[in-house]
Amino acid sequence: MSQKLNLFWLGAVAMGMALTAVAQEKPVDFATQVPLSVSGEGPWYRLELPLAVQLNARQSDLGDVRVFNAAGDQQAYALARQTAQTDDNRTLTDVKWFPLYNSADATEHTPSVRVQSSANGTLVEVQPSSQLEAGEEELRGWLLDASGIKAPLQQLILDWTSERDGFQRFTIEASDDLQHWQSWGEGQVARLTFADEQVEQHEVGLPGQSARYLRLLWEAPQSAPILTSAQLQSASPRNLPLPLVWSQALAGSSAKAGEYIWQLPMGLNVERVRVELEQPNSLAPVTLSGRRDSSLPWQTLSSGLLYRLTQNGQDVVQNELQLSGQIVQQLKLTVDERGGGLGAQAPTLKFAVRATQLVFLARGPGPYTLALGNSTVKAANLPLSTLIPDYSAGKLTTLGRASVDGGVVITSTAATVPVAMGTDWKKFGLWAVLLLSVLFLAAMAFSLLRKPPVKP
Repeated sequence: MSQKLNLFWLGAVAMGMALTAVAQEKPVDFATQVPLSVSGEGPWYRLELPLAVQLNARQSDLGDVRVFNAAGDQQAYALARQTAQTDDNRTLTDVKWFPLYNSADATEHTPSVRVQSSANGTLVEVQPSSQLEAGEEELRGWLLDASGIKAPLQQLILDWTSERDGFQRFTIEASDDLQHWQSWGEGQVARLTFADEQVEQHEVGLPGQSARYLRLLWEAPQSAPILTSAQLQSASPRNLPLPLVWSQALAGSSAKAGEYIWQLPMGLNVERVRVELEQPNSLAPVTLSGRRDSSLPWQTLSSGLLYRLTQNGQDVVQNELQLSGQIVQQLKLTVDERGGGLGAQAPTLKFAVRATQLVFLARGPGPYTLALGNSTVKAANLPLSTLIPDYSAGKLTTLGRASVDGGVVITSTAATVPVAMGTDWKKFGLWAVLLLSVLFLAAMAFSLLRKPPVKP
């Protein structure tokens, strides 16, 4: 009996070894293979996964992503990605604002000021550098005191008195000493009345950098409104969101007037969409809905006012909508036709998701290949802290870099279409071992069951 049990376990071990060998993944098991080039110091390399490459995956969580070396050996890897935007680490702070005056006929756009601050850098008073007579001063902008915020600034939120409606465009500059200023681009806010409803835009995106002071100078119109509130949203440096990556333009369809539908390549955590407004003087209040499958009901994701208007010879454009980051595969835009609509043909749409970084531990000979496109394999990625024993957020930026070689995606048919080449004798032999092991176990079980019990 003991000998038979030993044979039984030997057969089980043989079957397990055969199953392991059969399950060993190779590059040809994946529909898409992308050559990689590496630079910098290894053995760890960090790859920014292009969205065009990600869309070749068969699993929305990228569980079918792999990295192989030149010998076809799988490399250990980890994924740094965010499935949805979270605001848990974001802080909204009310800040003080100080007016920036200049004479109405001044040729220079930037007002000259005298500043008084406390020992910790908090602004106490801001005055024009020269005395302006009553009636000649003009409010050109505002100086915001962000000295109490140590985290990178993500968003600016403004509110102003009701006397100033319409669009307002201004420049944004940042400084730590009130002497040297760095441009942070332009901002745009608006308050409009449309079809007896008020549509407002208060938020302006910031580049995610730290600064003690912000200077806002109005361009159109040149005089600034009276602010009633100024807030800055910041995020911890340890938890800064990965940047957004945008898709190529996606064509849509329109089944009825004022309704447009787009089909995404796969279910994705979409955080922003951009509707291409080709016609000048377009104005459209819209509602954006989404769903994961055509059998599910539509869910409202966002709403807002899209426009492309000409003011003072320049186009003023607002064509983006913010989403929460939930997974969708279909998007529907419903337009209030009272604004003139967006035309019979569906406009093209671009969507943005959070960037995904892949870090792999290079082992064996290069070059290395990124493979993806297999709906049946299980995820094989490790936590970053396991892949890199002394991992820290700061160390991630010091790793060697990997990139898609030449930006070319090579799609293999081996994962979907049987390859009519020579017989794979190695795989044939492994399957033979597996079948023999199963037959052996069945015979052993049958023999044990037929043996009469031993009489005491």
